[in-house]
Amino acid sequence: MKWLRYSHQGLIGWGQLIGDTVHVHHGNLFELHQATGQTLHLSELQILAPCQPTKILALWNNFKAAAEKNGWRQPSEPLYFLKSPNSYSHHLEAVTRPQSDVGRVVYEAELGIVIGKRGRNISIDDAAQHVFGYTCVNDVTAVELLRSDDSFEQWTRAKNFDGFTPFGPWIETEFDSAKAIVTAKVNGRERQNYPVSDMFFSPTELVCRLSRDMTLEAGDIISCGTSLGAMPWQNEAVVEVSIEGIGTLSNTMKEFT
Repeated sequence: MKWLRYSHQGLIGWGQLIGDTVHVHHGNLFELHQATGQTLHLSELQILAPCQPTKILALWNNFKAAAEKNGWRQPSEPLYFLKSPNSYSHHLEAVTRPQSDVGRVVYEAELGIVIGKRGRNISIDDAAQHVFGYTCVNDVTAVELLRSDDSFEQWTRAKNFDGFTPFGPWIETEFDSAKAIVTAKVNGRERQNYPVSDMFFSPTELVCRLSRDMTLEAGDIISCGTSLGAMPWQNEAVVEVSIEGIGTLSNTMKEFT
């Protein structure tokens, strides 16, 4: 099932997408809800980010092919950072490049795990029960900022400019992540293509191990990291993050004004 949030005639709602029709629901996406009987055509709607996470936890060095190429050793535990709510943006929303002194900005196509049930110290056997579904994520990075100061690696600043985490366009609940392929196209040209199965830590392992550090809330997202092919994002270029079985997240880079 595909679930999305939308804006329509000034009102924000959500519902189940079947074909090109949204069946409107009310209640809580992650708890009790029911269909209202109202339907809307997808073309009538502005698609919003499908949930409102309290936090996005994003992985670094979680893919074997990228680690091998870059000479990184296999991590003994998940390596991750936080992405703040100001960085969230929607499908088809333009991402504005920060001021010029920030340097190169890179796109990163990733699979996002959407948490459906609050949990802390979740066992590996229970982890799947805490996953509501999956979505597409573009983990945008001002890559030259990361190590621009020898005294301090700036992961927070480099990853959290306004709009630097588009995700969506919806959440798919019936999805086999083990068989998933993540791709990124830039102006229609494929730049990333990698299997989720190449991860050091699987989705259920990530849910289990990250929940040892902090409580995972319903609606939170774990972005699984990216593999080879992430490149600088040029002005006016359209980046499409696609995962078969979920959909395509599309955004355009706009010049800072």
